[in-house]
Amino acid sequence: MSNILRYENDNEHIHPNNENLQERCETLEKQVAELAGKVKWYEEQFRLSQKRQFGSSSEKTNLDQLELLLFNEAEVEVSSLNDPVTETITYHRRKKNGQHETMLEDLPTETVEYRLSAEEQVCSCCGGKLHEMSTEVRQEIKIIPVEVKVVKHVRYVYACRHCEHDEIQTPIVTAPMPAPVFSGSLASPSSMAYVMSQKYVEGLPLYRQEKQFERLGFTLSRQTMANWMIHGADKWLSIMYDRMKEHLLKQETLHADETTLQVLHEPGRKATSTSYMWLYRTGRVGPAIVLYDYQQTRGKEHPRKFLTGFKGYLHVDGYAGYHGIPNVALVGCWAHARRKFDEALKALPVSKQSTPVAAKEGLTFCNQLFLIERDLKDSTPEERFEARIERSQPVLDAFSVWLKTQRSKVLPKSALGQAIQYCLNQWDKLVVFLKDGRLEIDNNRSERSIKPFVIGRKNWLFANTKRGAKSSATIYSIIETAEENNLNPFTYLTYLFEKLPNMDTQDQDALDQLMPWSSTIPLTCRVFKKNT
Repeated sequence: MSNILRYENDNEHIHPNNENLQERCETLEKQVAELAGKVKWYEEQFRLSQKRQFGSSSEKTNLDQLELLLFNEAEVEVSSLNDPVTETITYHRRKKNGQHETMLEDLPTETVEYRLSAEEQVCSCCGGKLHEMSTEVRQEIKIIPVEVKVVKHVRYVYACRHCEHDEIQTPIVTAPMPAPVFSGSLASPSSMAYVMSQKYVEGLPLYRQEKQFERLGFTLSRQTMANWMIHGADKWLSIMYDRMKEHLLKQETLHADETTLQVLHEPGRKATSTSYMWLYRTGRVGPAIVLYDYQQTRGKEHPRKFLTGFKGYLHVDGYAGYHGIPNVALVGCWAHARRKFDEALKALPVSKQSTPVAAKEGLTFCNQLFLIERDLKDSTPEERFEARIERSQPVLDAFSVWLKTQRSKVLPKSALGQAIQYCLNQWDKLVVFLKDGRLEIDNNRSERSIKPFVIGRKNWLFANTKRGAKSSATIYSIIETAEENNLNPFTYLTYLFEKLPNMDTQDQDALDQLMPWSSTIPLTCRVFKKNT
């Protein structure tokens, strides 16, 4: 009896310990799950970091690897039952030297002829006179390097001999001479355009240009070149910039983006402070206009101020700084949405990337939308609008259901969770492209336009002053707009610096004749691109 009582008393002490152990196990299991989630997240970030550093930057999808039964189950099953298809390959033989002729047809040609002298035109057999039977032609390209030379502008002044001797006043007549682009300096329209295009088109910093001029036998300091560029931008190109902005704000569809910039000397700011270069450009409708706008911050007040007067659609990424602009409807970017699913797929271990995973399903939805857009590339806005309602709307409806279903199945901080949440947060903007056939499915147009600035920044790294940054924004705007309109930036800038100092810059009609899309721009400024 005493043993039984002792056993029951012992159990009274055991039960509380078991409960503590169970609570502790539950706590530990919860901690293990949290740690496992963190480890998985860190592994994803590590794989993404390795991809960004060493992998290909292309986001193209191998469609053969992403065949999901979600959309094309019937097609896949039918294909697997059919007999093997015989592939027919057709070869096209290119005419000899035909490619060279096409490459050289727009270049100036210098012909060098080689003839026999009259004494040499004698037959070695009979001594008779030789005649021209045919010719042999060899073509090669000749490179003419940059040459620095002095151009003296000598203006003559005239007076009347009779009036000099017999009259009280003598009329003085001076021959007309073009106004200089920069009074009191050695700058010419071509030299100023050359320095600008070398830096902002070729990515050649001023200190390298300084060395280049030294090799050409002329000393031109980087400080002098900087003064040339700032004067050219502030005095002349800013006039073009302001007129282009007026044309841009009249459009109904625009694109916007922004990127970072470091400016070393700004009052009240550290040299390491981050500034921003904003970009605004037209869409597929209207003249091609690309404008940069330098600002110290990424605040929402900057796009509001710049776009004052604009009414219409604005293609953007997911940045909230564009929200709330009056009279503007934001159009989301499916390229950003697709990129996040692509990253989620790349974040997986290699062994799982080829299996049917959720990231691949999300990527396939995005691919379906882009394939539809590719088919509609040459359609009119009206045709594109109708086709999107018929073909894209069902894909979007299915994708919306899929996103809401998957949201509860994945970790919110995982790469896939962030991709899903991005789409859900941006959904009302991502579907706006259905409203108008002029709209685009992504904001890649602005990303392509801001890329030259990003690449150039890797060469010259930073701007020295706020004024220099604003001048850079102006120059980049003129150059990128020129290239968008198939103009040679150097010859176009030279043309502007010849015309602007010698015209009434308040005449809007005259300025419009200088716009890059104007039909009056000389052929010498144009680049004729061949279809490949």
